[in-house]
Amino acid sequence: MKYQLRAGIAGFAVLLAVASGLVATGCRPASDRGGSASSAQQAEYHCPMHPTYVSDKPGDCPICGMKLVPIPASPPAPASAGRTIAFYRSPMDPAIHSDKPAKDSMGMDFVPVYQDEVERSAGPIPGRAVVTLSPERRSLLGVRSEDVREMRIEKSVRTVGRVAPDERRVAHMHTKFEGYVERLYVDFTGKLVAKGDPLLAIYSPDLVATQQEYLLALRAQKQLGNSQIASVAQGGSSLLEAAKQRLLLWDIRPADIADIERTGTVRRTLDLYADASGFVVEKNVVQGMRVMPADTLFVIADLSHVWVMADVYDSDLSTVRLGMPAEVTVSYQPGRKWRGAVTNIAPTVDEKTRTIKVRIEVANQGGALKPDMFTDVMLTTDMGPGLVVPDSAVIDTGERRLVFLDRPDGTIEPREIEVGVKLPAGYQVLKGLARTDRVVTAANFLLDSESSLKAALSALTSSTPPHAPDKR
Repeated sequence: MKYQLRAGIAGFAVLLAVASGLVATGCRPASDRGGSASSAQQAEYHCPMHPTYVSDKPGDCPICGMKLVPIPASPPAPASAGRTIAFYRSPMDPAIHSDKPAKDSMGMDFVPVYQDEVERSAGPIPGRAVVTLSPERRSLLGVRSEDVREMRIEKSVRTVGRVAPDERRVAHMHTKFEGYVERLYVDFTGKLVAKGDPLLAIYSPDLVATQQEYLLALRAQKQLGNSQIASVAQGGSSLLEAAKQRLLLWDIRPADIADIERTGTVRRTLDLYADASGFVVEKNVVQGMRVMPADTLFVIADLSHVWVMADVYDSDLSTVRLGMPAEVTVSYQPGRKWRGAVTNIAPTVDEKTRTIKVRIEVANQGGALKPDMFTDVMLTTDMGPGLVVPDSAVIDTGERRLVFLDRPDGTIEPREIEVGVKLPAGYQVLKGLARTDRVVTAANFLLDSESSLKAALSALTSSTPPHAPDKR
């Protein structure tokens, strides 16, 4: 009994000491704070771990023993510059707001929201709001801006091309009659020939028979030309002319016909001559071969002018026009350039590469450009003067493109724009900006997040009536 009595007396003494300590330090719950003007002006302290206990004197927390820290004084709401406070919101949860100053459950003061900020929160773009930043916060976020530039816009498209012969300068060599190749003068592919050079000597029974008819008609015309009967004389001349025309239609040269007429003998073989100058790119005949009129004996290409077939993606096709200048370079000849112009744009898309063929005609004096050679192509078009913004200033949301205008009054306003071609200096602006505007070029995504959050807060506050936090 004595032991239990002593323990009870000791416990009562401890409780009395704690109670006297609370009274001496003035420690009380946060719900008992503020009520009089005099207590609001005094410095107050609270425990970092238990902010619900507040004291008007420094000391230690009776719960955990930690040293009490001073509570910062709440700054008075600015009433200068004619700004009207619309409501107050919680700094931790913007959805909680009140129509008069208050504190949240952690003892933090509500932040005032001004009427002009609420009005600007609607913003000119759905889902975005005007943002106001202090100079200190601008520096902290790293916000930078530049003026919209007006410049002459030249769009350049860099792509690759392939050299091809000019199809209008390619000649196929055929015979007009059946025959046999007796001799080849052009006996390898790639040989350079000039127009009128002999390609091969051919023997043809039909050609021999026609020569004989021509010589017989020539003798008949000489014998019957002095006839007193006009029809007889005319018949001899007509027969000679018919035989001669057959030889001419078989591409026998007048000089060879004249030689047959002069010698009066039939030639076993006659030569086939080139109809165009250029390189032999195909040779489909060998000596002793039987050839028919449908056979292609030689393909001759004039490579003094060539085509460069460039591949252009459909995203760049809007800037490609007929007649626009083009510049062609090859890697193995650095510093050398060939200049030409776009003469044709293919009407179809290549199903394998998903590109459009653009034809460029280039002079190839010296023959440095070979067929099937790959080249670098630069297409340049002058699009006239226009407005340009840096690419770092444009935010592509997928549905629209946005920029942020840096206003002289310190506000940052979102603006939807319509862009044109992509340039090395940025984007061409077709609609939405003026020459006097200034756009933000750094920290755009932070500003976009702030603008979106502010617009969402504005929609929430406009649809929910102000209410004070629960005080428990």
